Amino acid sequence: MAKLTRESLVARTFSDKKHYPYGFSRSGDFSIGESKALAQYGCLFAALIDGELEASTEEDKHFIAAVLGQKAPETVAEKAWIKYQKRINRPKLGSIYGSHRTSLGDDDDVVVEDSDMEIEMDD
Repeated sequence: MAKLTRESLVARTFSDKKHYPYGFSRSGDFSIGESKALAQYGCLFAALIDGELEASTEEDKHFIAAVLGQKAPETVAEKAWIKYQKRINRPKLGSIYGSHRTSLGDDDDVVVEDSDMEIEMDD
């Protein structure tokens, strides 16, 4: 396997087909600049976070510090990566009531109330 270098990772286009199947720019979550920064630097950032590439430049070291919350993000790419991580790692919304509708059984009585009238129906 070829050794990963900073230049080869920047040359790759980053995409996330699982969370953004139509791309970052068409999602509505990112601005045009943020979309371009994610596409250009995403592979590099992912390799730095995963430990596949050692932080060799000051930019890389600042990026890691920004992701870890030790420094404030300064560049558009750093801000976009942190925003991307927040979007894909947000908790999934669920219902406390479940996902299935309850159905009435044959022996259940349905009472429909009107302003003056009460009707009892057996289904």
